Amino acid sequence: MIDDGHLDIADHDSFTGGVPYRTFARLRRTDPVHWTETRGAKGFWSVTRHADILTANRNFRVFSSAQGIRIEDQTREEYLARRTFQETDPPEHRAIRMMVNPAFSRQTVAGYEAMIRDLADRIVDEAVERREFDIVDAIARRLPMLMLGRILGVPEADLEWLVEKGDALIGNTDPDFTDAVLDRIDSNAYRFMPFRSPAGAELYDYADTIISGDRPVDPDGILALVLGANRAEPVMEGRDFKNFFCLLVAAGNDTTRYSIAMALHLITLYPELLSQLRTGKVWPTAPDEFIRLASPTMHFRRTATADTELGGRSIREGDKVVLWFVSGNRDETVFKAPDQPRLDRNPNPHLAFGQGGVHFCLGMWLARLEVRVLLQSLAARITGIEALDEPIWTRSNFICGVKRQHVRVTV
Repeated sequence: MIDDGHLDIADHDSFTGGVPYRTFARLRRTDPVHWTETRGAKGFWSVTRHADILTANRNFRVFSSAQGIRIEDQTREEYLARRTFQETDPPEHRAIRMMVNPAFSRQTVAGYEAMIRDLADRIVDEAVERREFDIVDAIARRLPMLMLGRILGVPEADLEWLVEKGDALIGNTDPDFTDAVLDRIDSNAYRFMPFRSPAGAELYDYADTIISGDRPVDPDGILALVLGANRAEPVMEGRDFKNFFCLLVAAGNDTTRYSIAMALHLITLYPELLSQLRTGKVWPTAPDEFIRLASPTMHFRRTATADTELGGRSIREGDKVVLWFVSGNRDETVFKAPDQPRLDRNPNPHLAFGQGGVHFCLGMWLARLEVRVLLQSLAARITGIEALDEPIWTRSNFICGVKRQHVRVTV
C-alpha cells in the first residue's frame, strides 16, 4: 500500500509496504496526540512525538500497562489469563523483573560474545558461499533462533518448531505466519490464549512438559532459573510461567531478527554503510542506529488510570494510549536527518527498547551484541551486497520487519 501521508495506522494493511513514515510525520507535525478510530472496537490515542512518548512511558501510575499492552480490547478475564510481567505495573512488575534480570544483565550477556561470534561466523560462511540468498532465511532468522535456545535452555532440535510457533503468535495478523489471521477470523475460541492465537495452546503444552520435568532443560538457562526460584518462593507458576515462556519465544527471536534484516536491507540501499562498517570505527554506535531505524516493536499501549493531559490533549480515565516508538524514533526535533542511517550517531536517544520507563527491554544488551557481532562477521567476508528484489514486509501494525529479500553478495 502506498503511503500518501493519510493511511489508517489502525489497519494492518497500511504496513504491508513498510512503515507508513509519511503518515507518522504528518501526525507529528499536525496532531501529535491523535485520536484514532477503529472499526468495530474502541478508538485510541496515538502518541507520535518523542517527548510525549517519554512523558507517558515514565509515568506508569497514570499510563498503566496493567490492562494490556496491545491495541485490542480485552475483558478482565482475558487479560488475567494472558498477561505476562510486561502487562503489570510496579511493585508486581519489579518483583518478577528482579528475578530474571541477572540472566540478561550487561555483564552476563558480554560472556556470550565468543559463542555468538562462533555462531555468526558459521551462519555467514554458509550464506555467502551461496552468493545469492534470502537475507532473512539465511542470516537474520538464524542467529536469534540459536541464541534463543541457549537463553531458554531448550534442545536445539526444538528450535525450528518453537520459532514457527512464535512467528504465529507475534505475527498473528500475517497470513504468511498463521492460518488464524486475527482480523480475518472469529478468534473468540482463542481469547484466553497469548496473542489470541491457537499457537499459544501448542506452546502451553510444550511449557507443561517443562514444568512437569518430562522435558529436561539446561540448568544454566533462564527457564531452569525461574523453576528453581519457584521452588523457594512461588513467583511465576502455572499459567504465569507458560505466558512468560510464550513471551520469550516470540519476543526473544522476532525483534532481533527484524533488526538484523533491516540492517542488511539498509546496506543494500546505502552501499557506503558497508565501507563504514569495514573500517571498524563505527561499531560502538552502529548497532543502536540500525535498531533505531528498524524499531521492530512499533508500539506499546497504555491505559489511562485518571483524567490527564498529554501533548495538549485531554485524556479520560480508561482511554487507550498507544505509544508509537516507531514514530518517536524518527522525530525531526530529536534526530538530525532522522530517515538517514548515520552509523556514528551519538548521542542516539532512540526508544526502540522502551527507554525511559520501567518496562525497558530485558534483552537490549543481547540484541545490541547480536547485531554487532553478526554485522562484523558479514563485513569481514563481503565487499558488496546487492538487492535482487524488493523487500516483503510483515502485515502488522505491531511488529515491523522485512520478512523476505533476496540479495547477491560479492566476496
